[in-house]
Amino acid sequence: MFRSYLSIFTSFAMLPLASFTALAATDAAVKQAPPEKAKAQENIVVTGSRQQSDLLTLSGNIDRISSADIALVGAVHPSDILNRATGVHVQTNNGMESLPSLRSPVLTGPGAAGAYLFLEDGIATRAAGFANNNGLSELNIAQAGEVEIIRGPASAVYGSNAVHGVINVLSKAPSDEGELALLMGPNERYQLQGSVGRDKGEHGISATMQAINDGGYRDDSGFNLLKIGLRHDYAQGNAQFKTLVSGFVLDQDTAGFIKSGDNGDGCFQSDYASEVLYKDRNAMEKNCDTDAYRKWSSLRIATQWQRDLSDDTQLSVTPYFRVNQMEFRQHYLPSRAIEENSHYSIGLVNNYHWQIDPQLSLVLGLDLEFTQGELTQTQQKADSFGFGKARQQGLHYDYEVDASLIAPYVQADYRVNDRLNLTASVRFDATDYQYDNLLADGTTKADGSSCVNNNDEPVACLYQRPSDSDERFDNTSTKLGFNYRLAPEASLFGAWSQGFRAPQTTDLYRIQQHQQVGEISSEKIDSSELGLRGVSDKLNYEIVLFFMEKENFFFRDARGLNVTDGETSHRGVELGLTYAFSEQFNLAINYSHGRHQYEFDRENSGVVKGNDIDTAPKQQGNVRFSWLPNKDTKLELEWLQMGKYYLDPSNEHQYDGHDLLQLRGSMQLNQDVNLFARVENLTDEKYASRADFAFGSYRFFGGQPRALHVGISATF
Repeated sequence: MFRSYLSIFTSFAMLPLASFTALAATDAAVKQAPPEKAKAQENIVVTGSRQQSDLLTLSGNIDRISSADIALVGAVHPSDILNRATGVHVQTNNGMESLPSLRSPVLTGPGAAGAYLFLEDGIATRAAGFANNNGLSELNIAQAGEVEIIRGPASAVYGSNAVHGVINVLSKAPSDEGELALLMGPNERYQLQGSVGRDKGEHGISATMQAINDGGYRDDSGFNLLKIGLRHDYAQGNAQFKTLVSGFVLDQDTAGFIKSGDNGDGCFQSDYASEVLYKDRNAMEKNCDTDAYRKWSSLRIATQWQRDLSDDTQLSVTPYFRVNQMEFRQHYLPSRAIEENSHYSIGLVNNYHWQIDPQLSLVLGLDLEFTQGELTQTQQKADSFGFGKARQQGLHYDYEVDASLIAPYVQADYRVNDRLNLTASVRFDATDYQYDNLLADGTTKADGSSCVNNNDEPVACLYQRPSDSDERFDNTSTKLGFNYRLAPEASLFGAWSQGFRAPQTTDLYRIQQHQQVGEISSEKIDSSELGLRGVSDKLNYEIVLFFMEKENFFFRDARGLNVTDGETSHRGVELGLTYAFSEQFNLAINYSHGRHQYEFDRENSGVVKGNDIDTAPKQQGNVRFSWLPNKDTKLELEWLQMGKYYLDPSNEHQYDGHDLLQLRGSMQLNQDVNLFARVENLTDEKYASRADFAFGSYRFFGGQPRALHVGISATF
């Protein structure tokens, strides 16, 4: 299966590669065009409503990462750039694996998949019922035009999975310029990326490529990554077309947690106390899961057709296709099984914009999608029995799911007067899963025989396979908001909104012995927020107060069973600010303080109502000071602050947080050549990029020591 999907990707990948080569030959003599004015000055955003909107009239929060910031950072991992945004933190695990948080704890396990929605030019990278915790890796953020981030629910616009937030990566429009860049760093890290394009009026085409080879900070933990993109724009009369092709391939040797103790296999020895094991650099460089790996490929194709039907009406239709395949070892589970999953989708996003009069506008939309997915889970280890659980060698699961989505929605914007705008959105999602189990039903082995305990007595196997079924989940989500213009450069805004997450297919069909079939409902969240926003030449700011309540929270308890009826609350304040002291000096501050708590009791898991959710720091911040000593040189010092957080639901174990400094700089040698460098972890802080406590052990991913990265880029 992996090879068949890889061959599909390779065929499509040849198109942007061929275009890249041809355009490079044609445009080798073209000099770099003058930089465009920053979009921030235009105050236009698109993610909040799927329509272009003036930032000062928006009735909800939004954060933007500009193309200038993206170019300066030269991101390898999503955390490199996204952690600059307000209320966002992406914890790095190993290789390209990560766990994000947006106005939320860092969610882990089954409940994390589908808590956030990742988009490229407004199209989801994965089908709603087939999310993956590491989904950010597919996006080519390092070559994006901009990134827009909504914190909190946005299901009234985007449907399922927009529970805690949305990240939308916006591609660059084609232009008469090209670039080739090489970045080098420690551990045999090499990053080569390039872009080329042509804009001929009616037609514009561009191609991008990013290739990364990383030997890994830890033993036997390197990866190879390739991302390829092609964009074609065509405009004629009242019609516009935009086609985007995106491909992704990852081949990774994975290193898992380092646990306190010696992992039981002599992997390492340490004199450090368990709670500060992350300070032992020798231990953190070890890889105790040398057989772990991840192979992953995906391809997306989308064409947006947009036409002005009249001065007051506009129609947009976007058909798309996606295919996604993954194979990896579940090194974090006792079975160490191999999972293979895949899905492909065809879909259609339609909306009709009608400006009824100068005060009132409507957007009528309909999203349609059909997905076919499959999953197998295979244990290579011999049969085992322990703590009342029988894990059998061979297939645990082998199933297929056909999923369909129909979602009509309507958005209304009403301009009451020159100062006050009101908005309302409502969306209905009908999600249907048709599940086909390809093995014996129940808690037997794949062939229908029983597992046995240590006395060779027949017992039920741990893994339960439901019988064939058809499930449907209907969800309605609403948003009501306002924006009041206090002054030409400032506005007050507020919104009440809902989000939901239809159960993931793995929630429903990959269950265990003591669980009940069909007991899962859609996860739902209600959110209220009030904010103040200002935009000017010198000062841009946004401060937001929020409160959210979530029900049917899905997670895995201390017994390893799925909890389907959890309740949580989330409240806090967020601040984003940039201030230009002069043309040479600029300050940016992003800060959030939040409280994320359990609102129910689960004694066997240590969950007590009022406890903080584990891996939920109360505060986190990012401060950046940039200096432009001359027109060709830029320096930036960044301070990343991670507050302390609990490592378990009982709040008995804690990580004390950390502070990191990053230094970046770039120098334009001439019109075409630019040198750049960055020093990560400038003070060589010993810290954990991720920490938790489970199964009686502290577990860490150690943060990398001080590292110097240097690069050179050339435009043509």
